[in-house]
Amino acid sequence: MNIVHTQIVKIGNSRGVRLPKLLIDQMGFNKEVEIVVQRGQLVLRPVTHPRYGWEEQFLAMAKHGDDKMLDQPTSTQWDRSEWKW
Repeated sequence: MNIVHTQIVKIGNSRGVRLPKLLIDQMGFNKEVEIVVQRGQLVLRPVTHPRYGWEEQFLAMAKHGDDKMLDQPTSTQWDRSEWKW
């Protein structure tokens, strides 16, 4: 584990911490990070976009006809007797 000591600096009415470029690169930080308090510690982690690119992929699927259902919908007894539209 790398331990780095740094100063808390005044930024307007707030305070900030300068992160060394080596740590920023090692963590893969871009312009935005998440800050979480966990068990009395501040945890910084890169912001992830888990569904990034999905829209383009859905459009490509539709263009190639790959967005069709594989199975036909089936109804159950409950669907036929209990479900109300």
